[in-house]
Amino acid sequence: MTTATTTTFPTAGTALEGDLVLPAGAHGVVVFAHGSGSTRHSPRNRSVAAELNKRALGTLLVDLLTREEEVRDARARDLRFDIGLLADRLIGLVDWLGRQSLTRSLPVGLFGASTGAAAALVAAAARTAEVHAVVARGGRPDLAGTALPRVEAPTLLIVGERDLPIVELNEQARNTMTVEAELRIVPGATHLFEEPGTLGVVAEEAGTWFAAHLR
Repeated sequence: MTTATTTTFPTAGTALEGDLVLPAGAHGVVVFAHGSGSTRHSPRNRSVAAELNKRALGTLLVDLLTREEEVRDARARDLRFDIGLLADRLIGLVDWLGRQSLTRSLPVGLFGASTGAAAALVAAAARTAEVHAVVARGGRPDLAGTALPRVEAPTLLIVGERDLPIVELNEQARNTMTVEAELRIVPGATHLFEEPGTLGVVAEEAGTWFAAHLR
């Protein structure tokens, strides 16, 4: 039986709205860090989360900004690039999962998109014992800065073939990292993976990666 909860999650001195789904027999849980200007309702992240749930992996999709902050960010477009803020909130969510009876025994993975990928990598570097795998979709790992070499979790970088600047940034990040890091380039895909079939490739790749490393 799958358990689904929509609530607020305390983290880093605030409370964030989110959705926690735990399939029966879950052997891990993945926290999602959405990208620039997105929310937990993003159909792309929801599609990936559904694939993970089919593989008996729990998912936690949280809006990393409060409603007031989202209003500000829609105007100023600054908080989505505040990697330190986003990473602190991700770290708080990882810590929260470690305190709950239903999730404290489950290894944690992080799935980040766009700027959320940088936040996920910074959080993974800060919680090396708790975070067991990272997947980045169309990510900006360069924004993780000096945290990149300190990531110990196996990391999968997924980039669209036609998203050329991001391909280069991810290649550089892979070469900087000292842990198992692989780059998957999805043929024909652009940054948002809106081309037919491309998002399905992302979900399949992410599901396989997390299923292998969250045990």
